[in-house]
Amino acid sequence: MKSTFIFTVMIAGATLAANADEGRLLRFPATNGTDVVFSYAGDLYKAPISGGEAQRLTSSEGYEMFARFSPDGKQIAFTGQYDGSTEVYLMPAEGGSPTRLTYSPTNARDDLADRMGPNNVVMAWSPDGKSIVYRNRISSGFDGVLMTIAPTGGMPEQIPLPEGGFCSYSPDGSKLAYNRVFREFRTWKYYKGGMADDVWIYDPKAEKVENITNNIAQDIFPMWVGDEIFFASDRDNRMNIFVYNTLTKTTEKVTNFTDYDVKFPSVGGGMIVFENGGYIYKLDPKTRQYSKISITLNAEGNKARPELKAVKGNLTSFSIAPDGNRAVVTARGEVFNVPAKEGVTYNLTRSSGANDRDGMWSPDGKYISYISDATGETEIWLQEVAGGNPVQLTSDNDTYIRWQKRCLCKTPSANFIR
Repeated sequence: MKSTFIFTVMIAGATLAANADEGRLLRFPATNGTDVVFSYAGDLYKAPISGGEAQRLTSSEGYEMFARFSPDGKQIAFTGQYDGSTEVYLMPAEGGSPTRLTYSPTNARDDLADRMGPNNVVMAWSPDGKSIVYRNRISSGFDGVLMTIAPTGGMPEQIPLPEGGFCSYSPDGSKLAYNRVFREFRTWKYYKGGMADDVWIYDPKAEKVENITNNIAQDIFPMWVGDEIFFASDRDNRMNIFVYNTLTKTTEKVTNFTDYDVKFPSVGGGMIVFENGGYIYKLDPKTRQYSKISITLNAEGNKARPELKAVKGNLTSFSIAPDGNRAVVTARGEVFNVPAKEGVTYNLTRSSGANDRDGMWSPDGKYISYISDATGETEIWLQEVAGGNPVQLTSDNDTYIRWQKRCLCKTPSANFIR
């Protein structure tokens, strides 16, 4: 029997936790020793480095990121997306209207999700506060150069290096510790090939560069504090912070995270801040002590608030019931039982935190099977059409499941081909 069905349904999004809960997924932190500024949901926020409620600094529809406090702590340079391209901006540390500093041609691969990261990423300030360093990506390729621009604007100048990435000046501003390769956005875990990055020191007076890590692992995000250069490395598999002493030429491990990588550390005001597991941590370079900063957010949470969505344009799979009167369809990670013409639509899964897909009707019409990652891995589940709780049929799966053909049997214990 050939059947058609009409599917128009509204679903609610994930429920947002109450205001002023501790924030998570806080990204790209920077500090002046007193406060920490970071990106959350695409905007910049500032909070005391001791913890507390965050103050929202920006509200543009574009993404604001990679903020860096000026040496005197009064201004914040950052990378923003206000006018259609990704550029360097400057604003007061207490908030206010941002001033655009750079004007660059639009890059075809100018996106935060790109494996090379966005264009014009703010890296650091010079110790005297007279220039802001940012990485400019050349065209859509893998090459990037370090540029400087004055806080008052004007023409940018290139640091005389053929390539460059995240960097940090020595305290007197005479030397620069830097990376050459775009490694911070890449997804090659534990990569040890020719594109693995090292930390280099550039000495403009001597007109030379020196590799101070020379390790097959990833050594990125150099941060110069006194006679030491801190950096992130995955030489022990998990990305942690290490430190190199410029006097003794020795390297030691500082942090010891085992669950999540240290991400996007930066230094300012004599303190280091970094991401780990979605939270922001602070590290005292002198004592080597580090701890999580408890930050609360009274954000609007517009992208996470409960809302109704029309999903008829997001169908990814369907299966017709044996009698042709109903169908099971997948849309936006939910599995629905819908009528062919008129009737009630049932959301079978209602799991905003999981991706449920590929619903399949059993030949006897009594069961609906589907694939879900509710447990953290893709597993096969079975749901009675008449109602009741779903039954998990597979467990401890270590691969990606997809249907090749429908169930051949008429019982819940059917052998699914996958």
